[in-house]
Parts: sequence; structure tokens; C-alpha cells
Amino acid sequence: MENRRVVITGIGAVTPLGNSAESTWEAVKAGRSGVGPLTRIDADQYPAKVAAELKDFSIEEYIERKEARKMDRFTHYALASSIMAMKDAALELDEKTALRTGVWIGSGIGGMETIENQMDVLNSRGVRRISPFFVPMIIPDMASGQVSIHFGAKAINSCSVTACASGTNSIGDAFKVIQRGDADVMISGGAEAPITRLSVAGFTANTALTTNDDASTASRPFDKNRDGFVIGEGAGIVILEEYEHAKARGAKIYAELVGYGSTGDAHHITAPAPGGEGAARAMQQALNDAGIEKTDVGYINAHGTSTPYNDLFETMAVKTVFGDHAYKLGMSSTKSMTGHLLGAAGGIEAIFTALALKEGVMPPTINYETPDEELDLDYVANEARAAEFDYAMSNSLGFGGHNASLVLKKV
Repeated sequence: MENRRVVITGIGAVTPLGNSAESTWEAVKAGRSGVGPLTRIDADQYPAKVAAELKDFSIEEYIERKEARKMDRFTHYALASSIMAMKDAALELDEKTALRTGVWIGSGIGGMETIENQMDVLNSRGVRRISPFFVPMIIPDMASGQVSIHFGAKAINSCSVTACASGTNSIGDAFKVIQRGDADVMISGGAEAPITRLSVAGFTANTALTTNDDASTASRPFDKNRDGFVIGEGAGIVILEEYEHAKARGAKIYAELVGYGSTGDAHHITAPAPGGEGAARAMQQALNDAGIEKTDVGYINAHGTSTPYNDLFETMAVKTVFGDHAYKLGMSSTKSMTGHLLGAAGGIEAIFTALALKEGVMPPTINYETPDEELDLDYVANEARAAEFDYAMSNSLGFGGHNASLVLKKV
């Protein structure tokens, strides 16, 4: 049986650059940074002094305060982004379509802030004062659960928890649900709210975060002086829809999702496999799944975390897969502007990749000042670039050796 075609018909996001997908994308094209001083927690206690935080976000614009209090912030972000994405797609569910609409939203960490706050309650006020909503607030699948409840979506309801690959794996897995015929519509992406005391302490302990206190240059993927990532927060959600279903209702289409690859390094809990071997296999799988040649790809939205090993090994992986063509395509890291949203990164970067195809523009890698001799590809340095291309790839790589790649096609 021939696989069904899958397209993106709606987008929604809350990010350090804006409280919508549209405002975020405009900031990305302009090369603006969402990184600033770390304010959610007491920065004086941490070596990391900067973060990519949301600005002026209020969940009460989307749901009532009473309901919001039963959710962690990562679920707030997922729900707000999903509401925007469904509105953008002009989709309203009825009894029939609800049965063919599913949700697949990933989160790498889940409700870390709720865990910390409730631990404070336990220590100061005792067992009986713990919230009855504690467990439903912290589990990573609750973003999917709450979105499903909000819209009444009754097809598959799932969650990929693959660290920083969670958003991309969720979209890829949702893509396969529609492709094989188990749903017609999927609400998918990633959400994360990791700027908390314990989370920042943990990433500090494993030396993953930048100690550069200059917010304007702290996130500098592929630059020789990169020294760690900037932690970020938010969500990115796409509406995936079977092509004929979308066409029949006259839906606008941003891009077609045509390929998905996912592999494991089987190497180390935090370090990527030497040479990006696992990432290379994920990229090749995605190309094979799409049924295209490596030379068809014009742009790659890189994982590009601004850490020494990731940027080097991802560059090596791209060279392994694309050979000489690696030097002819553009590859950028939008994390230079958004920071690293961990499990939400793949969601917002899939949106960026779709918009890059639709508008014919490669978003930049800002803060690229000092070239690294080992990193010699075209990183679309500092300014967005107009370019026409038919296929683009988005990569996500996570702790635990998780690698995921998507291939999107211009429509």
C-alpha cells in the first residue's frame, strides 16, 4: 500500500523571541537574539548567568486560572502553542473528526519546577500538604494529555521522551501515524520549562552550559570560542495533516513532511558518538525515507547547540552523509537566537524549516565571529539569506544517544 502524504497546515509557538510562531520567525529572519540575563532563579548562585526566557507570556490568555494551576509551565507552553496552531490551521473538531485526530507532544524533562516546589512544601509543611495534582503536573506526557482533553482529540495520544530530540521524534512519530492511516490529523511538537534551580544546577554540574555572561554573544554555534549552550524555554507545535484531507477543506500548506530518521548512538550518556556516526545514520535514514538524493537538500537546520563536541561531530556527520554536497548547502543553528529549548527545540526548528522552504530564506547563525579550522561548512553566518531550495532537513540530537532527522519538501 502506498504511504499517505503528510503536510503541515498549522503552526504555533511560544519562544524567547516571541509569543507566537509569526513573531518568532520575524525575529529569526532579522537575526535578533532572545538571550538575556538569567532571572527566573537567583543567578548569583550559578556559574551560568544568561538564559533564553519567555517574555510577557500569560497562560490566562488561553485558559482559566483555575485550570492553569493544575499544570506545570511546560504544559502551559504546549497548550498555548497548540491552541494557536489549531487556529492557524482553521481546524475545529466534531464527533467524527475527533476520532481521527491525535496528539504527540514530547518533553525532555517535564514538570521539573513542580517537583522542586512540591519538595519545598514537603520539607516545610509535611506530607499532607502535597498537591493532589503533583503527579499529573510533572509527568512529561501530560502536555499531550491536556492538549487532547482541550480539543477532544481521541486518536493516538502519545509522547516521545528522548532528551533534546523529543520534539523531533514526536513529529516524526506523528508523521508515521498519519502515513500509515491511523489518523488524519496530528497535533505534534515539543514543550519544555527547564529554567529551574535544580535543572540549571544539573546542567552546570555536567559543564553543558555556557559561562559567558555576555548575553549578546553567549550562544555562538560553530564559532571557535563556543563553550556551552544557553538554556531556553517554550514550545513549538505543528499541525500535521493527511494531504487529501487538507486539500479537501482548502487548508493552507506550509510544507510537506517526507522523511524521518531516528537512531541510537549506543555510546555514552551525554557525549555524542565519535564523528557523529549515529547522527549520520539518522540523516541518511531520513533521506532514504524521503526517497531523495543528498544533492536535493538545500538547507539544514542544525542541532547546533554551541557546545564543543556537538557542533564538531554534527559537522562531521553532515560531511559523511552529503560528501562534496555538504559544502554546497546552507546549514545554520537557530539556537544562536532562541537558546536551547531542549525537548521543545525540535518543535520550533521544524517550524523554522517549514517557513524557510515556504519563503525561500535560510535563517542565520548569529554570533559567528571566529571560524574553527575543523568546522568549515557554510553556516549562513550572521545574516539571513534568500535562497530557493526544494528540500530541507532538521536535526535533533539528545543525551542518551538519541538522533532524529526530518526532511521537509517545498509545496
